[in-house]
Amino acid sequence: MHIPDGFLDAKTAVISAGMAAVGIGIALRSVRRAASARRVPLIGLAAAFVFAAQMLNFPVAGGTSGHLIGAVLVAVLLGPSAAVLAMTAVLVVQCFMFADGGVTALGANVFNMAIVAPGVGYAIYALVRRAAGDSLRSRLLATAFAAWCSTVVAAIVCAGQLALAGTVAWKVAFPAMAGIHMLIAIGEAVITTLVVAAVARARPELLASRPPTSASSHYTELTAYGLLVSLGLVVFVAPFASGWPDGLEKVAAALGFEHRATATPIMAAPLSNYTIPGFQSAVSSTIVAGGVGILVAFVLAYVLARALTPRVDAAHGRGAGGASPCA
Repeated sequence: MHIPDGFLDAKTAVISAGMAAVGIGIALRSVRRAASARRVPLIGLAAAFVFAAQMLNFPVAGGTSGHLIGAVLVAVLLGPSAAVLAMTAVLVVQCFMFADGGVTALGANVFNMAIVAPGVGYAIYALVRRAAGDSLRSRLLATAFAAWCSTVVAAIVCAGQLALAGTVAWKVAFPAMAGIHMLIAIGEAVITTLVVAAVARARPELLASRPPTSASSHYTELTAYGLLVSLGLVVFVAPFASGWPDGLEKVAAALGFEHRATATPIMAAPLSNYTIPGFQSAVSSTIVAGGVGILVAFVLAYVLARALTPRVDAAHGRGAGGASPCA
């Protein structure tokens, strides 16, 4: 669903960027007030895992592929504000390092996938949980439905941006984008639910409303294992990802506006199309590029989260101001 340069006019790009900036500002303020410094590595891990997972396009009916957005996954495990931070880091890395999503459309992509998807998804997750109860089965049901809804709503917002820009009429863009992403969202729901179920079995404290601080000393080890899993996805799965066009690309081709994508990137990306210049093996190139992206996404999200959260006194478990940090 990454919008390329050329699909949006200047007006729509600026409006979307402004709305994204407001959403990011609210999220960063929330992270500053409520995030625990002990959980900062998990925010970096979330960005790294989502980056790796988004490289794994899966086939959908009609010669279309989809990939995990991951917004609800991060929101369920770490909260919606942390999800905004992690998803924004991923989208920035994808844009400037891999030319995945246009520079002029970065604000729109951030708004759709880093603001709307986790915000709407988490709200639906919380509502379903409240109605269905607090059992693991209820949480997984809420996760699946929220993940499905988050993808569909983000696609509808994307359709609205295309319509506002005059790229394609709303009455055409809405059913096309919503229809194909209803199918892609099934994959989003299945993958998200499976990952959350695995986390619930291995580290149930991560799903608690206020995870115990006694478990936080193990977050570094968990982060290391998580990075290895992310790298494993790139090494063993990414080279075999579907090469079919994704939902937006398929809709652009079907509705005849794919030619509007800028042929020459506005800004040269060093690892464009997830390849390393000079590598003769396409598989090796993808693996190395993906590994670099994982590390950069982790570092960017980690550094930003670390800068926002208070330092913790190891002896007293208190922030610099003397107040106990929120989990």
